[in-house]
Amino acid sequence: MKIIDISLPLNSKTPIYPENVPLSINIHHAMPEYSTQLSSITFGSHTGTHIDAPGHAVEGAPMLDKIPLENFIGTCRVLDFSQEEGESVTQKMLENKNIKKGERILLKTSNSIRGFKEFYEDFVYLDGDAADYLASLEVLLVGIDSLSIKKRGGADNRPHTSLLFKNIPIVEGLDLSKAEEGEYELYCLPLSFTDIDGAPVRAVLIER
Repeated sequence: MKIIDISLPLNSKTPIYPENVPLSINIHHAMPEYSTQLSSITFGSHTGTHIDAPGHAVEGAPMLDKIPLENFIGTCRVLDFSQEEGESVTQKMLENKNIKKGERILLKTSNSIRGFKEFYEDFVYLDGDAADYLASLEVLLVGIDSLSIKKRGGADNRPHTSLLFKNIPIVEGLDLSKAEEGEYELYCLPLSFTDIDGAPVRAVLIER
């Protein structure tokens, strides 16, 4: 069994989407005589690899704890667009992949190839028509290798709203650099917060 970790490491160097809560880890209490240390952690709900719940972008929609866990565990497909030119993943690109109803779809772009040492303003995103298309297929989950699924500063919110209105959770901040196109088993469980718009996850792929 081969496990591919597709999560961003969480530390002081983790890139943060501008204006999000900075990640901070500090020693809260140290007891050297017992070789014990406790840390305090401050982070935002959309830090690192994380889930966007419907309530993140749709007023009155379900929050994180109302999403069935089945959405986050099971067969998924990585679709590799990392060699494609252009600033976004488009509907036409998706149509060529023969996506079926109920699939879990992870979008690999040149973001994964460039890496995650810092936040890049020109990250590849999912365009609005492509989001409408995935929503119409009633997929179970959509993931992408950028800290936001929508264009930085863009007025088109459909990459969020079209999916989240259909209660399709979004995984952002995936590192798919080591994942080739194909089918995997996905394990992508968010921290068990309640009444919140999102949370970090530890996401892994298992080769079938």
